[in-house]
Amino acid sequence: MLTRIKDLTETLAPRLIEIRRHLHSHPELSGQEYQTAAYVTGVLSSCGIHVQEVVGRTGVIGELKGEGRDQRLLAIRTDMDALPISERTQLDFASRQPGVMHACGHDVHTTVGLGTAMVLAQLGETLPGTVRFLFQPAEEISQGASWMIQDGAMEKVNSILSLHVFPSISAGSVGIRYGALTAAADDLEIIIMGESGHGARPHEAIDAIWIASQVITTLQQAISRTQNPLRPVVLTIGKINGGRAPNVIADYVELVGTVRSLHPETHANLPAWIEKIVSNVCQTYGARWEMKYKRGVPSVQNDTGLTQILEAAAKEAWGSDRVQILPEPSLGAEDFSLYLEHAPGSMFRLGVGYPDKQNYPLHHPQFEVDESAIVTGVVTMAYAVCQYWQQHSG
Repeated sequence: MLTRIKDLTETLAPRLIEIRRHLHSHPELSGQEYQTAAYVTGVLSSCGIHVQEVVGRTGVIGELKGEGRDQRLLAIRTDMDALPISERTQLDFASRQPGVMHACGHDVHTTVGLGTAMVLAQLGETLPGTVRFLFQPAEEISQGASWMIQDGAMEKVNSILSLHVFPSISAGSVGIRYGALTAAADDLEIIIMGESGHGARPHEAIDAIWIASQVITTLQQAISRTQNPLRPVVLTIGKINGGRAPNVIADYVELVGTVRSLHPETHANLPAWIEKIVSNVCQTYGARWEMKYKRGVPSVQNDTGLTQILEAAAKEAWGSDRVQILPEPSLGAEDFSLYLEHAPGSMFRLGVGYPDKQNYPLHHPQFEVDESAIVTGVVTMAYAVCQYWQQHSG
């Protein structure tokens, strides 16, 4: 089976490069993936895969039915949206959409998803169960997964697999991570209300800017002294608004930031912990305050059994020297975690780095991928699907 998958993928390789370059040249922002969805629909339909359009607003579902002797349904999720970044790669197939770029590799994700569908479609008669392909919009704004789920994407799904490109791993290799892969990411807004006054008489006012600085400093210090260092928390205030003039003490300051964590218990307790600190600081200096804490996506927690399947499939396909067991999670966020509230799943890292040139990070305007990684991704995913049915046979 592995040899056949590799042969089919190698035959498709030129077509897969063509698909990826088309997607890269025509990026679309989150929730606006209309042309991308139509393109994906066309490729899936040409393979004889049943397609359900207009799912999750601008998403697509393709379903490939096997022999039917196993009733379990395995899903494969790929995301399609681009970022509001002006591309500076100088590639011949660079973005034709000003200010929009596939700087996070979702063009590669979509291509690997389509390639996996194309390969498995030719193996359809040998698959015991059904494979559902989820082409998801709006991952970059952490909305697309919930849209897809609301439209029934996870109905009857027993397990789900996914991937994400990783420029720090060379193309031709994959990264496997057991347990936590990404962090929970929440949004934080703190409003501090003081009393305005003349800048020359601070004792007659309540300085909201100074109190805001105390809040920020106390939160950062408290992380290192009150949070378990083995359960990391990152709190970043990325935006501050306040003040009217250089000689007027501010009576209003808005702090906006993000909060990242890995451990579910820590994640659950963070709003109360932050609120207590803000309250104590503001009360000490006589300020009033408001806090809005918006839960984002939870941490991606890879299922052990499915991760073992991915690791075994990758090692058999490429050899142990091209499979890295990742020692650390990322504090980035992924709404793939929302699917895991409905079925166990696992996501692997697809190496896309060049061995002989500078590799820019994700979300960089000069981010590029070594396109040879596409074949690696398709073979790994397709073979993992076949291994899933073998190892999960009832």
